[in-house]
Amino acid sequence: MISTLADEPRALRASEIFCRDVTRRQARNFYYGLKLLPEPKRSSMFALYAWMRCADDLADARGGNSALSARAQAGDPHRRVEEFRLATRLAARENRIPDQDPWPGWAAFIACVRRHGVDPALFDAMIDGQKQDLDFIEPETFDQLRLYCHRVAGVVGLASIAIWGHTGGAQTQAMADDRGIAFQLTNILRDIREDARRGRIYLPRAELARFGLARQDIIQGRDSIRFGEFMRWQIQRAESFYRRSQELDIRITAESRPALAAMTAIYHGILLKIAAAPARVLHGRVGLGGLAKARIAWRAWRDGA
Repeated sequence: MISTLADEPRALRASEIFCRDVTRRQARNFYYGLKLLPEPKRSSMFALYAWMRCADDLADARGGNSALSARAQAGDPHRRVEEFRLATRLAARENRIPDQDPWPGWAAFIACVRRHGVDPALFDAMIDGQKQDLDFIEPETFDQLRLYCHRVAGVVGLASIAIWGHTGGAQTQAMADDRGIAFQLTNILRDIREDARRGRIYLPRAELARFGLARQDIIQGRDSIRFGEFMRWQIQRAESFYRRSQELDIRITAESRPALAAMTAIYHGILLKIAAAPARVLHGRVGLGGLAKARIAWRAWRDGA
């Protein structure tokens, strides 16, 4: 049976509140920027983030964080992800919610896709990225890593500019993809040891070998001159993706610019903090404090007003 709850105002509002709360709890860096968006773009971005969080949790063998029911988290994760893919296709392409799916965010998700004409194919690509994590194979080359970053982050940039509004067509879309990749590369550098301890080293094996590093160097947190050189190389590449997408900020609608400016400043700020002391990533997660993020958001709002 199919539900049409997305068309009921009270159900839609409850779904939007759910997505907002998921974003506030889980989006430690995005939330500060997303709050700067006007409605309905703000609620649409909350719905997009909450959907991504749900997809990630379903693919995470450690268990989810998106208030999923025990039934939703039970069983084979491959089956869970494919069932979620089918439910997403139904929601994104037919504006309908399957009754058997328990996720509370569907109504808000459908409203987001309908309002802004988000391409449903983007969600398939995002789920493909989650499946790469589920069946993780360490990339040998940067081309392989870039495809992964495109799927889990670049396509998020493409969905975001559909919500924000933009000019420039394919050129702007390429910049949105690059900005998402810049964010993901920053995440990978920030979480390098944490991911390694979970059996996932995202940085290419060929590049580790080029700098004379082994997997165990990362897992055991061994600092060295070679590790510093390796990190500087990775930081420079991440910086190149920020630079090549720089014009994106003026190609989206004016009312959306403060949100993007805040998110970019937070992520780029993390990269700069890593660059100042690369070995810190071997000993803990590098990040910005809540006060620093609030200041960034305030400046973005002030400069965009």
